[in-house]
Amino acid sequence: MPPLELLLQQALNGVMLGVMYALIAVGFTLFFGVLDVIHFSHGDIFMLGAFAGLSTLLGLAAVGLRAPVAALPLAFVAAILVTGLVGVLAERVCVKPLARSSPLMTLLATLSLGLVIRESVLIFYPRGADPKPFPQLLPQGGFEVGGVAIRYENLAILGIGLAAMVTVDLIIRRTRMGAAIRAVAQDPEAAQMMGVNLDRTVDATFFLGSGLAAVAGILSGLYYSEIHFIMGITGGVIGFSAAAIGGLGNVYGAIVGGLLFGVLQTTSAALIPRGSEFRDVVAFAVVMLFLIVRPRGILGEQSVERV
Repeated sequence: MPPLELLLQQALNGVMLGVMYALIAVGFTLFFGVLDVIHFSHGDIFMLGAFAGLSTLLGLAAVGLRAPVAALPLAFVAAILVTGLVGVLAERVCVKPLARSSPLMTLLATLSLGLVIRESVLIFYPRGADPKPFPQLLPQGGFEVGGVAIRYENLAILGIGLAAMVTVDLIIRRTRMGAAIRAVAQDPEAAQMMGVNLDRTVDATFFLGSGLAAVAGILSGLYYSEIHFIMGITGGVIGFSAAAIGGLGNVYGAIVGGLLFGVLQTTSAALIPRGSEFRDVVAFAVVMLFLIVRPRGILGEQSVERV
């Protein structure tokens, strides 16, 4: 049995990863809750957000603006705008025209869009096939608590991720647009009868979910110190799995699912021999077994079909 300090260290690392997964998972659950669609290019939008953030940082550095306190917020804003607009465009091109078609058609359209985004970065970004070093703008160093090493940069990542989650929660619960999103998710026809603009609400949902993916992409670059054009494949699969664990359509479930998946990955690396090589296998196996037992997820509700 590994020492307690190692387990606590890995659990802390898992929470760090889980925050990023949760931000991606919230996007999946927002799209599903409002339109009942699985937006499978969302993982590549997460990758696009990382590259948009990197491009912004490099551009700011080229004009002499390297101070993290100014450069990093601007990178987040630029990446959120880019991915938000791409997310809205994806909804209008790949989702809305297929609203009355088979769900398989939407699945194929969003998968194709993800491939287009991924290959576009590969072809048009300078040396797109190579991993790109990501600037380290967070404070370095750290301290120990009970044998557990806590780094300042990890605390910053955790704080930014939690701030993004709290912001989304406030938007959904405290704003008129959030009320419209909740109304459309519950009953689109009734929401329209009450004066909710369906198209604007769906656009806002895709902008919000895609913006969260951009935040996760930049945090991933800060955490791993590099980004790659194929990072969206793994990120998308894990984000969708986290949303399914929590219960598709439930924002808080997506957050719980993301944190749980991150902790599963890192603790399996500590508990199993050569676990770092098989952490994804273990995590996905646990997810598969969990969904067999509880297919609606942790916070998912039993669906009732009305006749």
